[in-house]
Amino acid sequence: VLLGFVSNYAFAKLPLKLGWRMMLGVGAIPAVFLAIGVIYMPESPRWLVLQGRLGDARRVLDKTSDSLEESKLRLADIKEAAGIPEDCNDDFVQVQKHSQGQGVWRELLLHPTKPVLHILICGVGIHFFQQGIGIDSVVLYSPRIYDRAGITDTSDKLLATIAVGISKTFFILITTFYVDRFGRRFLLLVSCAGVALSMFALGTVLTIIDRNPDAKQTGVLVLVVLLTMVIVGFFSMGLGPIAWVYSSEIFPLKLRAQGCGLGVAMNRFMSGVILMSFISLYKEITIGGSFFLFGGITTLGWIFFFTLFPETRGRTLEEMEGLFGTFFKWRTTMKELDAKKRSGTDGA
Repeated sequence: VLLGFVSNYAFAKLPLKLGWRMMLGVGAIPAVFLAIGVIYMPESPRWLVLQGRLGDARRVLDKTSDSLEESKLRLADIKEAAGIPEDCNDDFVQVQKHSQGQGVWRELLLHPTKPVLHILICGVGIHFFQQGIGIDSVVLYSPRIYDRAGITDTSDKLLATIAVGISKTFFILITTFYVDRFGRRFLLLVSCAGVALSMFALGTVLTIIDRNPDAKQTGVLVLVVLLTMVIVGFFSMGLGPIAWVYSSEIFPLKLRAQGCGLGVAMNRFMSGVILMSFISLYKEITIGGSFFLFGGITTLGWIFFFTLFPETRGRTLEEMEGLFGTFFKWRTTMKELDAKKRSGTDGA
């Protein structure tokens, strides 16, 4: 995203007929590197285990784990979730599969158990709120926001979007290093709280500017840019990356592909809704009113995460299914799981 904003600023000075073509064409460069990287990307060890290719899964885990001991523990965890005996060390084994995935969809959507239903609500819900809070309107329509705030020079607007991109990149990098230290739930709640407050603040400032054009002073314009940076920063430290992490680790192994697919479908659907409706929305309820609405949706998301989402850091695949299923009483379940783990450790 940051490189896209920088290239937009660089190519904006070119003639119009050439500039937009360069903006689109330069996007092919990272795509080429990505395509080359995919060639050397190993298969998912979980998928390999489900195909009965334990030897290949073991080799992938050996390469991607910090130690051989960690590799063995991760493989044992995956084998247990797939229903493969722990003492089975063959390179190839026969794994029971559902015919054409029909049984998987039935278990996921038509007759889900309580744990699966809880997981499905969380896995799809987190993607709903990730895009439903209107983050794409801030990132992709930021030049329009700055224009309504009084920043009319094209170069100044593009420079401001670069600042937003820097904020986004910086906080994503910070989260990458600290997500396992602070946990998914803590970062998710802090992220939503920060985004909600910043959305309300941005809505207030834009409403003041709409009602009092004389308020378009330099300090106010800087405040609008800073608030968009804060919104993107809070989003990137929690809800942005954690939506993908959380949804990928809570589904049972046999339901993971379909469950994550539903989450991605919801994510892209909500992104499309926001992008196609934002301009019409702010024309109807003002641009400040739009951000009040997004702030309200983010607040609902915070309540949703606080009441239904257990912490998953350090949990095994087997523990996930035990952790979910009690819905609003998950805290009690977590205490019971921790007590059982401590008693097992003491007994050993």
